[in-house]
Amino acid sequence: MTYIQFVITNFRWLLAGLLLAFFSSFGQTFFIALSTGPIRKAFDLTSGEYGSLYMIATLASALVLSYIGRAVDHYSVRKVAVVTTLMLALACLLLAISTSIFLLTFAIFGLRLFGQGMLTHISLTAMAKWFVAGRGKAVSIAQLGFNFGQAVLPIIFVAVIALVGWQQSWIIAAMVLLIVALPTIIYAAAHERNPQTLEPESLEISASLRQWTRNEMLRDPVFWLVSTGVLAPPFIGTAIFFHQDFILTERGWSYEIFALGFVVLTVVSVISGLISGVFIDRKSAVIFLPTTLLPMALGCFVLAFGDTDTAMLIYMALLGISSGVASAVLGSVWPEVYGTRHLGAIRSVIMALTVLLSALGPGVMGWMIDFDVGLNVQFLGFGIYCTIASVAMAIAARKFLLRQQPSQF
Repeated sequence: MTYIQFVITNFRWLLAGLLLAFFSSFGQTFFIALSTGPIRKAFDLTSGEYGSLYMIATLASALVLSYIGRAVDHYSVRKVAVVTTLMLALACLLLAISTSIFLLTFAIFGLRLFGQGMLTHISLTAMAKWFVAGRGKAVSIAQLGFNFGQAVLPIIFVAVIALVGWQQSWIIAAMVLLIVALPTIIYAAAHERNPQTLEPESLEISASLRQWTRNEMLRDPVFWLVSTGVLAPPFIGTAIFFHQDFILTERGWSYEIFALGFVVLTVVSVISGLISGVFIDRKSAVIFLPTTLLPMALGCFVLAFGDTDTAMLIYMALLGISSGVASAVLGSVWPEVYGTRHLGAIRSVIMALTVLLSALGPGVMGWMIDFDVGLNVQFLGFGIYCTIASVAMAIAARKFLLRQQPSQF
């Protein structure tokens, strides 16, 4: 089945995954950061104080996510998505009307938990549960929601802030979630998809697969081996984007060239993700695990030894390759190796770890900056870590493939 045929046949379900990913943008760092200046001024916070507040709220959201994420295993995607969208809208409204540090922290906690956390978790879990033979394509298409959100929403939100102010902008964001997001998500996720009835070939694929529980997965050493690589992108990527002002100043890069870099990142990520989805469906997500971090490692080495505009654009392109491939691979590999029966609970742990590392990344890099650790040294360290993690993921992939051999059961 071609991509076009696949999309036409499964349009409603793919739309649900894409919409959930798109509207998760309201809780992503790149979106919240657009209000950083006004928020700090309104509450008289230093960069360090606001960064610490943001980290605490994000860490708390990661902890809660590991518990509530299992709801996808017990309730329909539609019900969980509706409740999550309503709570995200409430968090947007709370941020707009916050008058104290406590309310501000709680609002950011809600944005991180229900935006970056739950909507992302629901989107990827739904694609993994609803599709088997076409899982790679489904995940890569749903991931387009993240790309579209990152490409479109900042431009719109900055313009809205300029017109009505940051507080009214967050009220408008809440209205968009209630008036636009909620009805479209209800429509798209109205019916659960049963892959066993719509994809007969999936019966053969999943017939002998062991259905792991979350506790069994947590006791699996191979899971933690894979995690060394899975957690690198949220740590490194978020840290670099969070401290972009400092990096641009140190390297002498303009905001215009950095904005161009984001365009390169988005385009390359979309293309590599869609291509990866096809190959995953033909082969296996497991065999691509070792390749996900190699472009990012190379990109970090480029930044470590080059400070030109070209070096930055090359880094963005390589990061785009890693982001696209990793999104497709990591969205498909967990149901492939651990099954789908308890996927909500399993993915909630993975998503919580992702949120956790996205909170620690900016803090750790900020501390290194405070201790005068040079950017070249930091980027070199990031590249070395990604290389080592790639080796660990290669070992994990081999162990996963050995488990899938008939003789292992």
